[in-house]
Amino acid sequence: MSTMGTITEGSAQPNGPAGTVTVTGTGGAEAAPDLTLVTLGVETRAASVDAAYSAAGAALASVTEALRAGGVAAADVQSTGLNVRADYVWREGEGQQVAGYVASSSLGVRLRDAAAVSGLIGEAVRAGGNAVRLNSLHLTLADDSAVRERARAAAWEDALQAARQFAALASAGLGRVLSVTEHVPGQVPVPLAGFQRASAAESIAVEPGTSRVETAVTVMWELASLAPA
Repeated sequence: MSTMGTITEGSAQPNGPAGTVTVTGTGGAEAAPDLTLVTLGVETRAASVDAAYSAAGAALASVTEALRAGGVAAADVQSTGLNVRADYVWREGEGQQVAGYVASSSLGVRLRDAAAVSGLIGEAVRAGGNAVRLNSLHLTLADDSAVRERARAAAWEDALQAARQFAALASAGLGRVLSVTEHVPGQVPVPLAGFQRASAAESIAVEPGTSRVETAVTVMWELASLAPA
């Protein structure tokens, strides 16, 4: 946790506000991720555009069927890319020549059963064979509201402790809260280390670990003059 604070002096009144103190506190909380985001696809090569395109379509259909058979809902499988391009080679005396065509397509998949992730990916790879490409895997939270509440509480306590210290240094006390502003960073999925591209059918263990939610809060308090001893 870290804090930032400023004190603004005002026109002091007997037993009344003597200024303000503004502090930014940070806090975070962790929880086991319950959503796995996978990007996978297929890539095929053939002598003609039609053959490459058809082969990619067949491989992708097999991958999708395997995911559906494993219980992945249709709403959790989304096409994210489609590309067909010429595959060029350089030949001495002839220059750059078309050697064939490459077709590729990709899927974004949401896996909601953490215990089944490794098995589902393995089935998808087996179904698509050597055409399959596993591009990325991220672990995150489907709903981070409960974890964010704990992060907010931690950020508030961080700000409050600092404000109390600043007030004491200014020989004042904390009055009422004048404003509260939350600064919410975007939730960044946690990538699985070392999981890049593969086309092997062996199962890969997926360890969920924890996902962290962080937030910051800026609070302005009145500084109250201390009553004479």
